[in-house]
Amino acid sequence: MKTALPSRAGAITVRSVAAATVLGCGDAVVVDLRSPSEFALDHIPGAHNLPLFDDVERALVGTLYRRASPEAAFDEGRGIARRKIAALAGGIAGVAGLDLDLPVLEERVDEMTRRGIGGLARAVECELTGEPPPGPVVLHCWRGGLRSRSVAALFAGLGLERVVQLQGGYKAYRAEVARELDAWRPPRIHVLYGLTGVGKTLVLREIERARPGWTIDLEALAGHRSSLLGGVGLEPRTQKAFESGLAARIRAGASAPLVVEGESRKVGDIILPPALWRAMGAGVALEITAPPERRFEVLCRDYLADESSRLELLARLPSVEARMRRAEGAPSLARLLEEGRVEELVGILLERYYDPLYRHGGSGRRYAACFDASRPELAARRIVEWIESAPA
Repeated sequence: MKTALPSRAGAITVRSVAAATVLGCGDAVVVDLRSPSEFALDHIPGAHNLPLFDDVERALVGTLYRRASPEAAFDEGRGIARRKIAALAGGIAGVAGLDLDLPVLEERVDEMTRRGIGGLARAVECELTGEPPPGPVVLHCWRGGLRSRSVAALFAGLGLERVVQLQGGYKAYRAEVARELDAWRPPRIHVLYGLTGVGKTLVLREIERARPGWTIDLEALAGHRSSLLGGVGLEPRTQKAFESGLAARIRAGASAPLVVEGESRKVGDIILPPALWRAMGAGVALEITAPPERRFEVLCRDYLADESSRLELLARLPSVEARMRRAEGAPSLARLLEEGRVEELVGILLERYYDPLYRHGGSGRRYAACFDASRPELAARRIVEWIESAPA
């Protein structure tokens, strides 16, 4: 015997929650129903990707929608959903700690979708709530369409009141991130500057260990070290993913004092937000130094940590060499690496590429203090002491 779906005037009511409310809710479990490729470009930090359609299925449904009809696309999507619903719902239940009666799910899907796309749209109502339930399970797709509405309705039909929909989906979340970044007014920032290889990032991380919340690691957020070779061994993020990470860091608290590493306006392909870039330009400049042997050690650790990094560096060296003047008869940078002449290679990169670029970009900069970074933890401790003792 079927259990009637909860309804209001014949429709299943799905509660939806605004993006700002979800981001301010510390106990929310966010489930992203978009395809893996959509999720990889950017997502709400901490979200679980449990796609209703994988990349191939999404492409198929989209092609049918454009070339055949919305109903043809809906029928294909309905078949996919029916086959996958038990696994999808089980995955959601698993990450959210829900008790679920899995055997009735296919029957529920049939009941909800038998009247086609128009019937499903009419059968599901969204009701915005300003107060989500305790420990909400927030489902979303691209823009709060049928993907998330139908899955949320399925759970609502089973009486699971913790399940809600993100109003406007990922698109609304992106708008909220843009609003947050536009509204942010950074405090006075202390900026770490120094030649490539002195270990600015290592010092920054030690400062964060000593004073949690003091730093924003822009290179970690960007997945890039901010140079032509800066992506070696890393996974560069998209602009949207960088902005999501930065907004999450600001949301967690970014008040004075704040320490960042000196960057150009772009970190790899990532463009820093105008407010942050202006605050860095007006910040307190601190110089970080290290002897040549320490710089060599840091660069080898960054770029030659494993064989895959070595191969990636080998492929990128010609691009660097194209910007340098090679001495007549001198071996190529790639050949130096292939022959294991690493110390010679690093010396050339520093002397003829990185150091001239840095000195040109930093000409005229005045430093409030200088710190040796041979021991990052010691440098961090001294910087913290300097900041805490400096006049407000």
